[in-house]
Amino acid sequence: MADTPNNSDIAAMSFEQALDQLEKIVDDLERGDVPLEQSIRIYERGEALKKHCDVLLKSAEDKVDKIKLGRDGQPVGTEPLDPE
Repeated sequence: MADTPNNSDIAAMSFEQALDQLEKIVDDLERGDVPLEQSIRIYERGEALKKHCDVLLKSAEDKVDKIKLGRDGQPVGTEPLDPE
């Protein structure tokens, strides 16, 4: 789904901010008292928030995967995510 003007703020959100908004959307939709047109709009926003969370989570996982461990199992440094 393409970003609409009301979703342009999502790219600047932290994982926690996006997840909080996504949880609120789920709560609103589960209550079932939201008009149909508004349900569609907030569902689409939820999809954009989920996609953003997925991207941020994958980035964090990639960083964790790059941590180097020493012989004693302790972190000793990191590898660059993008090889030169």
